Amino acid sequence: MSAWFDQLAGIIRSFDQWWIDALDILVVAFIIYQLLQFIRGTHAVQVALGGAVFIALYWTARWLNLQTVTWLVRTTLPYAVFGAIVIFQAEIRKVLAHVGKTPLFGLFSQHRTEEVIDEVVLAATTLATKKIGAIIVIEREMGLRSYIETGIALDALLTYDLLVNIFTPETPLHDGAVVLQGDRVAAAGCFLPLTVSPELSRAFGSRHRAAIGLSEDTDALAVVVSEETGTISLVISGHLQRGLDGHALKKALRGALETSADSEKNEFLAEGPRGASRKA
Repeated sequence: MSAWFDQLAGIIRSFDQWWIDALDILVVAFIIYQLLQFIRGTHAVQVALGGAVFIALYWTARWLNLQTVTWLVRTTLPYAVFGAIVIFQAEIRKVLAHVGKTPLFGLFSQHRTEEVIDEVVLAATTLATKKIGAIIVIEREMGLRSYIETGIALDALLTYDLLVNIFTPETPLHDGAVVLQGDRVAAAGCFLPLTVSPELSRAFGSRHRAAIGLSEDTDALAVVVSEETGTISLVISGHLQRGLDGHALKKALRGALETSADSEKNEFLAEGPRGASRKA
């Protein structure tokens, strides 16, 4: 009888260990899958393939007992790791921000979102009619404090009149971007990083490049009004959608603020490719 209980206990222990091993494999598979999904369609794919070739070369050299090649790969591997960190610093920052993000508890409720969209659309169309340049940045889940600190703090209730007044030429705050946090204007006259993408048309000015540069580093949305043509553009995830009127801008903003990051990017790619060649 005792032997039977010992055997049963052994089966239960092995069963528990099997579940632990299965969970371990599933977690690793999920992490790898999410990583592949994240880098899909970016320049990181080519670098990742290069790393895979590098690893394959190392194991092939060990299998064929190529001592010199093995020593060379093993010696350069630590430097390659540091090089990958430098190359992928933007991607790593986005991954960590995505993992650590928390829901915006009530920040963009349906009612507040509609109010914000209406005020932004009205201001953008008014500025476009007068051909007054503007950049309106809408913060989402990733904080923009480092960019807010480059401008003048306002912390004012968002209104159409305030936005139009800020971007009116010859006023102290017209040169720079406005950053919105929820239904508040956090700051004005903010400086944004310019994109260094070689794929971007030279026809785009500093406003569009700054908006694209910010959206490449964060999940923020940016509404841009061209000073030369009065064209309204929406920038998200490094992609630019141009030639929007009030209705199209409102629809695009509503879709971007109410959908997930992945669906936003896919929809945007379908509607307007990055780096369009039309004059800004």
